[in-house]
Amino acid sequence: MLREHVDADDDLGREVRAVMEAGLLVPDDLVNRLVVQRLKRPDAISGFILDGYPRTLTQAAFLSKLLETKGVSPVVVHLLVDYNKIISRLSGRLQCPVCGTVYNLSTKPPKVENKCDIEGATLVTRPDDSPEVVRHRLEEYDVQTRPLLDHFRNSGNAFYEVKGGGIPPQKIADEICGLVTQQQQ
Repeated sequence: MLREHVDADDDLGREVRAVMEAGLLVPDDLVNRLVVQRLKRPDAISGFILDGYPRTLTQAAFLSKLLETKGVSPVVVHLLVDYNKIISRLSGRLQCPVCGTVYNLSTKPPKVENKCDIEGATLVTRPDDSPEVVRHRLEEYDVQTRPLLDHFRNSGNAFYEVKGGGIPPQKIADEICGLVTQQQQ
């Protein structure tokens, strides 16, 4: 959601660009506004997945009230991934500035080094994907987000932890879908 607004260069995008590029977390009130806007779209009517939100107890309290008014019971999944793998994956990410295609040096490299397979444009690393910025974001995560795990474990809602490091994405998705389906029964 944040990148969508940054790419659109709208008011919200301009507001969050500098914060994101510095590796900081976007303020709660701004993220909450984005979530409310996004959940009003037609594709979220039957259900939705929030990835990376909420990140703070303030956001969690806001979300709980929002979901309660909509009659939605959340299923929370905490994906367990080693920080070194996260840093390696994100700092190896490249993007085409023309078409937006994303590559990864270790998992999905371009056919020609540093060139987009589609456009031929020189690939770029986003400022928020440098190893230093990723490390800083993970430190912020530990300080601000870790308390959410206890919050959700004790919330009375469904809470699961799923291992994500070194496992194919489809296998992880299948496991999560199974947990959500099981919860709905």
